[in-house]
Amino acid sequence: MRNVDVSLVTAAIREMCIEVNHKLSPDMAGKLAEAKEREESPLGRQILGQLIENMDIAQKEMIPICQDTGMAVVFIEVGQDVHFEGGNIEDAVNEGVRRGYTEGYLRKSVVRDPLERVNTGDNTPAVIHYSIVPGENVKITLAPKGFGSENMSRLFMLKPAQGIEGVKEAVLTAVADAGPNACPPMVVGVGIGGTFEKCALMAKKALTRNVNERSKIPYVAELETELLDKINCLGLGPGGLGGRMTAVNVAVETYPTHIAGLPVAVNICCHVNRHIVREI
Repeated sequence: MRNVDVSLVTAAIREMCIEVNHKLSPDMAGKLAEAKEREESPLGRQILGQLIENMDIAQKEMIPICQDTGMAVVFIEVGQDVHFEGGNIEDAVNEGVRRGYTEGYLRKSVVRDPLERVNTGDNTPAVIHYSIVPGENVKITLAPKGFGSENMSRLFMLKPAQGIEGVKEAVLTAVADAGPNACPPMVVGVGIGGTFEKCALMAKKALTRNVNERSKIPYVAELETELLDKINCLGLGPGGLGGRMTAVNVAVETYPTHIAGLPVAVNICCHVNRHIVREI
C-alpha cells in the first residue's frame, strides 16, 4: 500500500493547466509541421504557417495558445494499491484546476448551472473520469476542451446491420457537418461499441492518445488510416478555407456492445488538441 497526499495531485494539476494552455504537445506540433509540408493549397499552407507561428509566440511569451482555454477534462488512473490521504481527491483535483486557471490568468469558461449560466469564476468544476488499475501509481491526463469543436461532436445509435460502412459514414457526416466551426485541421476521436455513454467517453479519451500512435488492433488501425484519408478528401482544409489537410489524425477506440446495437460517438477537437500527462 502506498500513501499519496492529495496535495501532490493539486500541485500537479495546477502546473498541467498552465503548461498545456501555453505549450503545444510535441506530437501535435510535429503533426502541424507535417501538415504544412503536405498541404497542396497555397492558402492552406499560409494558414498552417500562421497557426504554427501562433504556437511559437504562445510558448515564448506565455500567452494562451487559444482564447478558449477550455473546460478541464481529467482522466485519473489510480493504482489499486494507492491510498489517498490529506483530503478528498475530487476536491484536490478541482483545487488544482482553480489554482491553475486563476494563477495562470486563463479564461474562466465554466458556468455553475447549464441554464442559469452564472460563471463559477475559477473554471471549476472539472469533468473527472476515474479508473482503478493495477499498481501503486497515479496517472493524470488533462485535456482542456474548447467548445468550438466540442459543439460539433456527434453520437449515432446505429443498427448492427449498418456495420463498418455505417461507422465510416457516421464519422464522415460528423466531420463534414462540423466544417470550419471545429477549427481545422482537426483531430477526430471515435468511440465504437459499449453503450450510449461508454462510446462518448471512449471518443473523448481517444483524443488524448499520442497522435503518432495507431490502435494495436489491426482492423481498427486500418480504419483509422482509411478515415483520415477520406476526411482529407472532403476539401475543407485548414481553417475550412479549402485544401487537403482537414484533419491530422483519427483515433478509434472500441468496446464490446449489445447484440441489438452499434453506438458510435465522434468527438472532434481543433488543431490545438491540448493534452498532457503526469504520473505521481
